[in-house]
Amino acid sequence: MDRETCGGWVYMMADHYRGSMYVGVTSDLSRRIYQHREGTGSDYCAKHKLLRLVWAERGDTIDQCITHEKRLKRWRREWKFDLIEKANPDWADLFAFLV
Repeated sequence: MDRETCGGWVYMMADHYRGSMYVGVTSDLSRRIYQHREGTGSDYCAKHKLLRLVWAERGDTIDQCITHEKRLKRWRREWKFDLIEKANPDWADLFAFLV
């Protein structure tokens, strides 16, 4: 499979309800979240202790996911909060649903 046909995920990590957030993209969500939780996923997540997966959306191609990630990174914080709270109003850690 080539890069254009492989699916992916856009996701958001947080430290707590309406706290610091990180928007990322990956082709393997469970592996990537595990890396974040182990402190090896990104320097930003490790520094800010963003261990909670609060939102994720599957994409048909990794390129679509990258485009969506870039769009979300330009969004205002309130818009991201609204997106998270539509699917996860309590900001629960969704990692358990992956494993």
